[in-house]
Amino acid sequence: MNTNTEQTIYIISGPCGVGKSTLAKELANHLKKSALVHGDYFLEMYGEGSEPPWEERLNIMWKNILSTTQTLIQHDFNVIIDIVVEDEMEWFCKHFSHLNVKVKYIVLLAEKDRLIERIQKRGDTYLIDRSLFLLNQLENTPGNKLHLYDTTNKQPYDILMDIMNSSNFDLDLS
Repeated sequence: MNTNTEQTIYIISGPCGVGKSTLAKELANHLKKSALVHGDYFLEMYGEGSEPPWEERLNIMWKNILSTTQTLIQHDFNVIIDIVVEDEMEWFCKHFSHLNVKVKYIVLLAEKDRLIERIQKRGDTYLIDRSLFLLNQLENTPGNKLHLYDTTNKQPYDILMDIMNSSNFDLDLS
């Protein structure tokens, strides 16, 4: 199925309320032959009372994201993954190092006040503490430094163009 054209995997990370899902949808609509993978769907797929412990849920989620992405790449899709990445990037990328695949990793950030405003506007105030924790963690993770993108005063289309036209977010898979 693969015609030896290079597919791209876009991994969009960031704290709650930063615009991951909005950007991911915009990107999926802009790219030819693309598929959008929402990591949260794999966290929420369990029946009531059937959820495994958090660490196991994360492990299962990442295995599902990997499997889904591999299948989509085999079918010549560009893949957009909307997920908070904490320390899974190296594990995930090693599965694609032997393929003609480009991986772009983007960590979206915004000013604290803007994040709080966005979350309150959505009505998800219970996510504020988690968002601020993730903002600090993602911003201060050494492996993320080259992939940070501040969305504070940007529109989704401008962010999309910056990401697509910049090699700053490309990962070296070798």
